[in-house]
Amino acid sequence: MAVVVKLASVMAKRRMSLGELAERIHITPANLSILKTGKGKAIRFSTLSAICHELKCQPGDILEYVDKD
Repeated sequence: MAVVVKLASVMAKRRMSLGELAERIHITPANLSILKTGKGKAIRFSTLSAICHELKCQPGDILEYVDKD
């Protein structure tokens, strides 16, 4: 996959646990873990918006496109 998920590093910088973020954005810890580990195939804009709101960041802080030529 050419899109890299950097959610773990942003969460670490904000000192927020997976459980705490999951509770704040009303998503199960299991589903958030799938996103955090980069195993997810899609993310809803509403979920991305909620994550950015709670972590006080931009979508580009969480998702990065890496060209794999």
